[in-house]
Amino acid sequence: MKHKKTYHSLEINKGDKSILVEGPIKKEALESFKMDDGLVAFRPPDKQKEALLKVIDFPESRLIIARDGDKIVGYATFLYPDPMERWSEAELDNLLELGAIEISADYRGYSLAGSILKVAMKDDAMEDYIILTTEYYWHWDLRGTGLSIWQYRDVMEKVMSAGGLEPYATDDPEICSHPANCLMARIGSRVGHDSVLEFNRVRFKHKYML
Repeated sequence: MKHKKTYHSLEINKGDKSILVEGPIKKEALESFKMDDGLVAFRPPDKQKEALLKVIDFPESRLIIARDGDKIVGYATFLYPDPMERWSEAELDNLLELGAIEISADYRGYSLAGSILKVAMKDDAMEDYIILTTEYYWHWDLRGTGLSIWQYRDVMEKVMSAGGLEPYATDDPEICSHPANCLMARIGSRVGHDSVLEFNRVRFKHKYML
C-alpha cells in the first residue's frame, strides 16, 4: 500500500516550557535536532539518534517527536513488526507496531506520551492501519517512577487510550507469561474485514481460545 503521511502538531505550554509535539517528521528535520540526555531507555542518546535515522528511511516508518526548541525530549516510532516477531506472520501491509515510545525523565509530568499518540492518530491515513503495541512489565521503569506493576499497567493503558488503543486478548506465550503484560491495538475505521480476520488469526494460534 502507499504510505501517506500528513504532518500534524500540538503545542504544550506549562510553566516556562513550551514543547512542540509534531510528526511524522522527515529525516532532514531529525538530523537537525539533538537528543535530550535523559533519553537513555534503549541506548545512549547519540546512538538512539543513529538508530532513528536508520528506521526513518523505511517507507512505512512514522516518527513523532516532542521537542523543546531543537532538543528532542520524547518520541514514538511506528514500523512494520520485526520479522522475528509473531505479529509479522500476518504479512499485512496495513499492520504497524508502536515500536518504541520514550520520554526523557526530566520531562515527565507534561503528558507527552499521550500527546505524541494523539498527534500520531490525527493523520487520517491511520484509519487504514491496524496499530498494535505489546507491553511487558520487565520493560517498565518501575524503579524510576516508584510505581507498582499494576499502577504502571494502569498508566500505560491510559497513555495508549489517548491514541485510541485498547487491550486485546491473545495466546502469545510472552504476553500470557504474566497477567500485567498485554497486547493493545487500534483498528482503523477503513481497515477491511479480511485484515481484521488475519489479525485475529495471528492473535490466536490455538482455536480453543477464540
